[in-house]
Amino acid sequence: MKTLSLKLDDDVFEETDRIAGKLNIARNRYINEALEAYNLLISRKLLKEKLLRESNQVSKTSMEVLKELERITDDL
Repeated sequence: MKTLSLKLDDDVFEETDRIAGKLNIARNRYINEALEAYNLLISRKLLKEKLLRESNQVSKTSMEVLKELERITDDL
């Protein structure tokens, strides 16, 4: 486990402390779980953006292939 020095805004610190207390978990555990959840959220957001970019890149080619398949089907 790594040690990290962290400066928090006073209001963020107080709310973190309050919520961790209500959950009856250590502040450190609460922050670790919060960062893990945030990392997952951001990872999914980045993946979504990547998939949208890649989808847009292949959409033109996909439409060309679809039109060619339709032409072949019509010729049959």
